[in-house]
Amino acid sequence: MIYPNDAIINQTCDSILTRALQGFDISPEEAVILLKQSDPQAIPSASDTIAQIQFTADQLRKTQAGDIVTYIINRNINFTNICEQHCSFCAFRRDNRDTDAYWLNWGQILEKAADAVERGATEICMQGGLNPQAKINDSALSYYIKLVETIKTEFPKLHLHAFSPQEIQFIARMDGISYGDVIIALRDAGLGSIPGTAAEVLDDDVRKILCPEKITSATWLEIVTTAHQLGIYTTSTMLSGHIETPEQQVIHLEKLRSLQKTAIEKGYPAKISEFILLPFVGQEAPKPLKKRVGRDQPILEDALLLTAVARIYLGKYIPNHQPSWVKLGLAGATEALTWGCNDIGGTLMEEHITTMAGAVGGTCMEVETLQQAIASLDRPFKERNTLYQLL
Repeated sequence: MIYPNDAIINQTCDSILTRALQGFDISPEEAVILLKQSDPQAIPSASDTIAQIQFTADQLRKTQAGDIVTYIINRNINFTNICEQHCSFCAFRRDNRDTDAYWLNWGQILEKAADAVERGATEICMQGGLNPQAKINDSALSYYIKLVETIKTEFPKLHLHAFSPQEIQFIARMDGISYGDVIIALRDAGLGSIPGTAAEVLDDDVRKILCPEKITSATWLEIVTTAHQLGIYTTSTMLSGHIETPEQQVIHLEKLRSLQKTAIEKGYPAKISEFILLPFVGQEAPKPLKKRVGRDQPILEDALLLTAVARIYLGKYIPNHQPSWVKLGLAGATEALTWGCNDIGGTLMEEHITTMAGAVGGTCMEVETLQQAIASLDRPFKERNTLYQLL
């Protein structure tokens, strides 16, 4: 492969980064140029360019989100690991007949919610496998409404951040109703916001290999847009560092940016509240994908560069960016705060999906530990709620 000489690449990257600092949107082609600075065959001066990308992302973070690093006290509840799908990266799912399959009952869910409240949580994040048995009176929607009401009736002040676009589609398909009907019913029952998971990479060539049974990119975008139109905020994510190319990473970022710009321009009552990069953990992933990727843990340098480019590309429209301490470890997540991130995430209290994939970050983080990590950068910290209001 032939690369332009150092001077040309440096001049191009300098121009891209200067325009970004001036507040202009960079193009998809320019974002790909920035991401390809990590190519091991690239020009010798790539390390200098990467340092400039980091600087630009950090400056934009300061302009767009400020110096305060936020965190949230929250708890994950993964209510079942029984799932009808077979994503190539997932070590969490089980069949109903498996000895380690589980499905929490209402008492167990309330016990976890009560523990979260006792520990100061303002949010419950709840997601699970696509369990075909999850019905009440032969209705999947009734079961999911019961999940919401079980927590909200007992703990009305808790914000319930639950049910990915994939789960919304699952409910709609099981009951033969529209996505809007599902979201309205869950919203009226007490759902506060929707996690933007199941996005993986919003490129269907990647999805055909990574998660062929999952919703398409267009369906994910449609459900998120519908949520925004109905006043339900969502987050956004990207599962990175597996089989996708830099071009496909940028396709994903462009779809998120376009979606958010539309929500802003059309004045939707809700929009995307944050972007979270989720580097692939392959230690316990199914063997075909693990063999294809060829490593167990994320490459921190790649994750940091993508973190910075995501800030440069999205930050004007999605100002809150968060790393995953579960996937990168606390040290890696702390480092990401100097590459464009302004939030360090939540306490989680328990986490099964990534942990079962072999992540080394742990399942729970104490508030004091998060605060100490932020303070190590000489940055101030503040607790926030789900929608980034400081507490």
